[in-house]
Amino acid sequence: MTVEEKLGQLQQLAGAWETGPGGNSTRNAVESAARAGRLGSVLSAFGARSTNALQRIAVEESRLGIPLLFGLDVIHGCWTTFPIPLAQAASFDPGVARTDAEVSAKEARANGVHWTFAPMADVTREPRWGRVAESCGEDPYLTAEFTAAKVAGYQGRDLRAKDRVAACAKHFVAYGGAEGGRDYNTVDVSEARLRNLYLPPFRAALDAGAATVMASFNTVGGVPAHGNAHALTEILKHQWGFDGFVVSDWNGVRELVAHGFAEDDAAAARLALTAGVDMEMVSTTLREHGERLLREGRIDAGRLDDAVARILRLKFTLGLFDDPYADEGAAVAGPVPATRRAARAAAARCMVLLKNERGTLPLRTSVGSVAVVGPFSDSGDLLGTWAVPAAAAKYPSVRVLDAVRRAAPGARVTYARGVAAEGGDTRGIRAAVAAARAADVTVVVVGEPPALSGEAAARADIGLPGVQERLIEAVARTGRPFVVVLVNGRPLTVGGWLDSAPAVLEAWHPGVEAGNAIADVLFGKVDPGGRLPVSFPRAVGQIPVHYNHESTGRPYAAGVKYTSGYLDLPPDPQFAFGHGLSYTTFRIGAPRLSRASVPARALHAGDTVEVSATVTNTGARAGDEVVQLYVHDVAASMARPVRELRGFERVTLAPGATRTVRFHLGARDLGFWTNDPGGEFRLEEGAFDLYVGNSSTATAKRRLTVT
Repeated sequence: MTVEEKLGQLQQLAGAWETGPGGNSTRNAVESAARAGRLGSVLSAFGARSTNALQRIAVEESRLGIPLLFGLDVIHGCWTTFPIPLAQAASFDPGVARTDAEVSAKEARANGVHWTFAPMADVTREPRWGRVAESCGEDPYLTAEFTAAKVAGYQGRDLRAKDRVAACAKHFVAYGGAEGGRDYNTVDVSEARLRNLYLPPFRAALDAGAATVMASFNTVGGVPAHGNAHALTEILKHQWGFDGFVVSDWNGVRELVAHGFAEDDAAAARLALTAGVDMEMVSTTLREHGERLLREGRIDAGRLDDAVARILRLKFTLGLFDDPYADEGAAVAGPVPATRRAARAAAARCMVLLKNERGTLPLRTSVGSVAVVGPFSDSGDLLGTWAVPAAAAKYPSVRVLDAVRRAAPGARVTYARGVAAEGGDTRGIRAAVAAARAADVTVVVVGEPPALSGEAAARADIGLPGVQERLIEAVARTGRPFVVVLVNGRPLTVGGWLDSAPAVLEAWHPGVEAGNAIADVLFGKVDPGGRLPVSFPRAVGQIPVHYNHESTGRPYAAGVKYTSGYLDLPPDPQFAFGHGLSYTTFRIGAPRLSRASVPARALHAGDTVEVSATVTNTGARAGDEVVQLYVHDVAASMARPVRELRGFERVTLAPGATRTVRFHLGARDLGFWTNDPGGEFRLEEGAFDLYVGNSSTATAKRRLTVT
């Protein structure tokens, strides 16, 4: 290969819609680059005919005939849109993520896509950050479990298979710690927090076989991630032995100049490649300046060859050299009944019952009359952020109003929007109140438009937009039974209306089968077994408020002034991590240990301690409970979190049924990473409190001693 051809393999250009600034490539530019052998990958090209046309140019008209790698943001569905990733994490069932990935991979590969820019492995404690919707929330253990499941679903056992795509764990690293929740912002993080909080999901992705990793937009300890050799090379490639390739994020290499890290584009190209970036997305600094930098000795020829080899290796693994084209006769053109059923089941499984007083839910299918009100009650825009544009245009979400009518066919169902999703017009509230007064029960569907979450969608106020709270308050004043359904992409501050709402169902942005899934839960066809993967703050001023905060020297104590808390708010969130109700009741017994003490050397050698607990359905109907295990290191050489999730299991039980749930704790569950930049993992002797219950506020515990 010539130097020009090598640099071409490092170049990715946009083939269709843009997802950021600086993407000025045209179809002609893409075709010319492919013909000249100066293009390795194309993103956002979709459809077998479209990708094949570009592929033929690369394979049949360039000198070497190296096939192109086609990538697409397939985040929570391709044609069949599943719930947003944050919702999927609420299922506490990694099988939901795996199913989404399997369906998505089949639909994407059939349309010429080889590579998805997912899963997002970022842990975040920042609900103002729009990309919390694309995350699995605030916990590294939960995120790691879902990240691994998503990778397995996308990639399967053989990337040559025509129903699989290469995964990309993003964004490396600590993107979820953006200051103030503002996208692309600074992250100042210690080595210990980097390794204990932000890195574990990425390690899980690599252990699951993730083919690629994407660099993040933020700085890490003052060094932009795209130029951060410690993260991209020392940790990822050397310490972890990652043999896949690192792709930049959109224009991320050129943005090293805006960071003040590089003087110009040439310097940005040198710094990014040297730090460990292998493929450049959209910006063209390496292609434009690489030959000169190589001649001048400012980039290393061996490093260039390493980047090219990593990219070619994936193309071989995908089978593109043997079979570069998609079968146009087999292209999937949209959701089918089986994938819709999967999306519907997933969406219902992700919903969280936050509140349910006086048995308001489930609704009876024999109810006489139902009023359906609110800005999202008759909306087809519940797909959520990052829906594939072609799918969003052709396959809107099922409307809640239509689904309620189908679920209660004998009921008189009335509709009044009441208020818009945004804005201050309250004139429609009168009609909504009239509908509520005339109905046996009212379903109020409120929340965020999908455009208010996702990338570049940070919010300083995370309450309900516009005057939606006034609609809820007006319905509450009728004195008639009602239910609030939240459709949103982030944790919300629920405001003063919470006390007046008898029942609140968190439905998130549920995807293409939104209405049907919401109706399934409202009318009791599906028991709400989801649990919160993020804490819901009482007010924005309380952020960050997460369950796994570190111990302080003056922990909060009610009525004691000089402790860690607020004068005007309780210290705890409105709804805690792991919280969720069911239509039945459960009793979780005290945890039992297989042994009360264990030598540290045994744990290092692979031994484990079993923690078990019995869970019993004490109610009158079948339902789901999520049994959760938390660990607290009582005393360590570094301040440790007050609790850390280290196991969970979602169980379905008939009335009166009992099951024993078992977890196994090893060295990785009880130890921690220090601030040593070389990566020191430490398991110390001492006491550990083990909590088992149905949320992060569990009180039943046993003590384990490591000797």
